[in-house]
Amino acid sequence: MRILVDGDACPGKSFIEKAAKEYNIEVIIFCNISHRIESDYSTVIYVDNISQGVDIKIANEVKVGDIVVSQDYGVATIALGRKAYAINPRGYIFTNENIDRLLLERHINKKIRDSGGRTQNPKKRNQEDDKRLYDNLVKLINAENP
Repeated sequence: MRILVDGDACPGKSFIEKAAKEYNIEVIIFCNISHRIESDYSTVIYVDNISQGVDIKIANEVKVGDIVVSQDYGVATIALGRKAYAINPRGYIFTNENIDRLLLERHINKKIRDSGGRTQNPKKRNQEDDKRLYDNLVKLINAENP
């Protein structure tokens, strides 16, 4: 088991690393070359600054039992298809039972925006998000290592 992080837009790195350290799990953070991420624990892998570059790299790297941290529903779908786990930076676990609904909602919201409508902006990150991320990462780690 490894934790693969979509580092281009992933707050909560300290909580991801805290959970990983407690269970001695490797963390790999993928980001494009326009970002600068430093870590004493995680391996940081830089990819070219191309559209979806990080997503493609994660899709190529994810293996059965890995945990992928990404807010991208497409990346989560690929992870689930590879029998890995997927969780977003706010700590919500993606599952085969909820991913189709999330993808449909994303599609509908895009159609609304494309036609000139407005959709809600995401809420600001808070301490509950940090706690949920940590707690649910531990839950996924324990699900794979009972």
